[in-house]
Amino acid sequence: MTAISGSAAAVTGAASGIGRALAHELALRGCDLAIADRDEAGLQAGVAEIAKAIEITKVSPRKVTVHRLDVSEPGQIRAFAEAAGAAHPGLNIVVNNAGVALLGEFGEIEQAQMEWLFNINFWGVVHGTRAFLPQLARQREAHIVNISSIFGILAPPGQSAYCAAKFAVRGFSESLRHELAVANSPVRLSVVHPGGVATNIARNSRTGAGITDNARRSEAIERFDALARTTPTAAAQRIITGIEKNQPRILIGKDARFMDLLQRFRPGTYWKVMQRLMEKTAARRIAREAAQAGSMREVAK
Repeated sequence: MTAISGSAAAVTGAASGIGRALAHELALRGCDLAIADRDEAGLQAGVAEIAKAIEITKVSPRKVTVHRLDVSEPGQIRAFAEAAGAAHPGLNIVVNNAGVALLGEFGEIEQAQMEWLFNINFWGVVHGTRAFLPQLARQREAHIVNISSIFGILAPPGQSAYCAAKFAVRGFSESLRHELAVANSPVRLSVVHPGGVATNIARNSRTGAGITDNARRSEAIERFDALARTTPTAAAQRIITGIEKNQPRILIGKDARFMDLLQRFRPGTYWKVMQRLMEKTAARRIAREAAQAGSMREVAK
């Protein structure tokens, strides 16, 4: 077991989405925090939310330190680890959460764009793990949480860069977990595979240089919003349960659990099944929207 109450956690990408929700939920469970992101305003808003929630619930106030961090810069990650360790000597949980998205097929993405994504989604995780691991290893119990994706288990078209990075996070994390176990390290490691979580990652995504049609971006965002059924709070709570139980693999959402099983049973042909399901879902959505539009016209009459 990795106890949350009395621990201290470093969380990257904590200004929004899963990271922000996770910081909030950890604080309410008695965990001190070192939260980091490029978005300093978002971090401060998150701190205000935590303070308000603590006041309402009357739980003990937590120590929260705020750190500006670009995880694509290894030097900044090392500085963050040093500052977080100095502020929280007992720091024993690290969540490498920061991530970005890039829309486009492989031929539509420039090499520099793919490297930009890898520097954040993969190397950010690797550098974060390397920077914090020595101090985690000095604790009686410690935990690393690396955020992959359901796209680290299966790979849809149009996500070649994102899938490559998230599969890499999975492989790195699983191998390191085995190394830590063989060494009898006090550090445990969980890799997280969220399905559709209602964050702004799609809206904030970059578009491949070879894409000139804005309609594709709009369609991708609309499709993501329609499928993202899990709230960031629910995702955060599931991650915390995984930490407490030292679960090596954390799937978030019914969609993630379904796609994980589908990939196991149909490892070479799962996308044909997914494509049919997505077409049915899109058809139902169009029919529903048409019915709603018809009802509105009747009301207008």
